[in-house]
Amino acid sequence: MSAMKAGIHPEYREVVFQDVTTDFSFLTRSTLGSKEKIKWEDGNEYPLIKVDISSASHPFYTGKHKIVDTSGRVDKFRKRYAQK
Repeated sequence: MSAMKAGIHPEYREVVFQDVTTDFSFLTRSTLGSKEKIKWEDGNEYPLIKVDISSASHPFYTGKHKIVDTSGRVDKFRKRYAQK
């Protein structure tokens, strides 16, 4: 197994992602960085990355997604643009 080339890869570090709509946060590793910091549950300070949506607020994962009824759309299209 060969080693990766030095100096060409971004720094891979622990960061905290925070969903701004639900205040849900989780600690993970990423190459993203931020000037903002947050003190985590373990007492350490990590870069904070704010996101608009996460599994805590996404309708698919929360079970609050709406099912769009698409029945009849193709028939409406065919009627509207049918050759005369």
